[in-house]
Amino acid sequence: MLTVTILGNNSALPAYGRNPTAQVLQTPEESFLIDCGEGTQVRLLQYKIKTSRISHIFISHLHGDHYFGLIALLSSMALQNRQQPVHLHAPAALEKLIQLQLDVAEATLSFPLHFHAHEQAEIIADTPTVTVSCFPMQHRIPCWGFVFTEKKNLRKIDPVRVQSYGVPPTYYNRLQQGEDYIHPKGTIVPNSELTIEAEPPKRYAYCGDTLYTEDILEHIRGVDLLYHETTYLKDFGPKAEKYFHSTTEQAGRIAQQCGAGRLLIGHFSSKYETLECYLEETRAVFPQTELAIEGACFKV
Repeated sequence: MLTVTILGNNSALPAYGRNPTAQVLQTPEESFLIDCGEGTQVRLLQYKIKTSRISHIFISHLHGDHYFGLIALLSSMALQNRQQPVHLHAPAALEKLIQLQLDVAEATLSFPLHFHAHEQAEIIADTPTVTVSCFPMQHRIPCWGFVFTEKKNLRKIDPVRVQSYGVPPTYYNRLQQGEDYIHPKGTIVPNSELTIEAEPPKRYAYCGDTLYTEDILEHIRGVDLLYHETTYLKDFGPKAEKYFHSTTEQAGRIAQQCGAGRLLIGHFSSKYETLECYLEETRAVFPQTELAIEGACFKV
């Protein structure tokens, strides 16, 4: 099971209690931080998300509202004497920035920090629970989107059927892997008689700062949950284009065109105190839209 918790949903400036961009994708085994705006570690504490479970951090681009909280988070991990490695996936220039910040503070990390630079659209992480791919967005500086794909789920044991066939519990793991059951007398019971097909693997796409571009569709087609920025309302299309951002209508069109199951919108302008206008405009194009409200948790 994949869940996404929103840690920050505003654009460049904090406003009205909203914070710069950050999200965390969680599986039962590990967590993945997506962007790390200012104050991210505070909100991780606020929402009781353990930093010790964060194995990978993904930074979309090097505008400050997407990474200024990173050195603070890494430093706190070191103060807590973290030992397990962290994999940092980001534009190449961030590696020197992190090292400079550590050097001027005469600080070291207590854990291995493995840096992986974004170079092209490809799979960039393969963990026991998910595979992660990146793809280029269109922003004022190099910017990347991410797709998280759940590993294939194990088949579910049918408790009534296994009992009726006398299958011992020690055999359950093999059944979940797809094996047939071989009875001690030699009778073969097909796996389909004893198990239930698991849910298909879920997919989550994160599309941060970007112009409206259909070039991303091939990478996000058919995702269960899509996050797409909506910095501007629909009447500000020219301004969105000037600053390489998207409008509500444009995000809705992308969700329509890629066949997303649901759409999350965020990266809201500090101009607006309430966000219902964003929701109304996007739902007019794509009804299965939700606001990426800070603290909200969405099942993929």
